[in-house]
This record gives sequence, structure tokens and C-alpha cells, in this order.
Amino acid sequence: MPKTETKKPASYLEMFLLFAKIGLFTVGGGAVMLPLIQNAVVEDKKWLTEAEFADMFAITNSAPGAFTINAAIYIGYTQRGLSGATAATLGMVTPSVVIILLLAYLILLGKNVEILQQFFAGVRPIVAALLLDAGFKLRKGLLKSRGDLLMLALGLAMLLLAKINTVFVILTGAVVAILYNRLKPVQPPTEGGGKA
Repeated sequence: MPKTETKKPASYLEMFLLFAKIGLFTVGGGAVMLPLIQNAVVEDKKWLTEAEFADMFAITNSAPGAFTINAAIYIGYTQRGLSGATAATLGMVTPSVVIILLLAYLILLGKNVEILQQFFAGVRPIVAALLLDAGFKLRKGLLKSRGDLLMLALGLAMLLLAKINTVFVILTGAVVAILYNRLKPVQPPTEGGGKA
């Protein structure tokens, strides 16, 4: 994985605290955390560029496991190697574990969690807004050519119209890209090597 263009790598504590702050917003899952991670590591901390974030998103979304954990591992690794990946991952999971244990404890006590249900009902529409915002920002790093726009249209058609499983959509995109790059004609060199 390429190192980012920062003068000094982030400290372990800085990574832990940043991902712990992101991890507090577990409502809606990893999809909601995407714009939070993007704002933090691209715009605020500048640990990754837009293009690097787009690459990271593609890799971590395709890898097994939760996107947010994979993203923490990737970003932590770019900053401080394996120990950085560990610090970022611990930061990401700690708030979730604490929140889940607290909710389970309240439910076991028989506490009325109606206010939590109302909270989640209010948050759900905001999740859609956050996802649209993240998608809009990601377009800079992901959509660079007509081919990218065609792949976007193909992916949307497969997901929305044909209701094809996400895994197969990702695999289709990978296969189409490999075939395209293998089958496209090689440009012959110009006569005289371009010299007059």
C-alpha cells in the first residue's frame, strides 16, 4: 500500500481517538460511517488523497469483513504499518462494543427503550442523505472516463433493476475491466519515434 504524502505519520493515539469518534456513530452501520471517514482522513487530516480514498474504498469494500474495520486497518497501515492498523481498528471497535453492551444491559433490566426506537427512526432518513453526500464526493476519484460512467450505469442497472446480489455486481465489474484491458487494441508506435 502506498504511503500518503504527509510530512509526519499520525500518532497511535491520534488514530485511536479519530476512529473512536467515528465509531460512536454506529447507527446505520458502515455505510453511514463512509462520509465521516472520508471527511476525517481526506479533508481534515489529509492522510489520503481523493484518489487514494477511492482506491481504499474499492479494496476494503471487496475484501471480506466489515467495511469500517477494513478501512481502519488500511488507513492505520498507511500511517504506521501493522501497529497503526491495530490502533485504528481498536479505536473503531471500542465505541461499538461499549454501546452494544450498554443497550443489552438496559434491555436485560427491562428498561423502556422506546426513546431509542424513536431515535433510530429519526436517524434513518439522515442515513440516506449521508450516503448521497459520500457518493457525490467519491465521484471525483472514481468517475474519470466514459468507461467509468458506463460501469456506473451497468452497476446501477444490476442493483436497482435486476436486483442482483452486490457480490456478483462487484465481480462483474472486475471481470469486465480485466477483459476490456486485455482485449483493447495496442496502439502501434508512431514512425520515427515521434521525431521529425
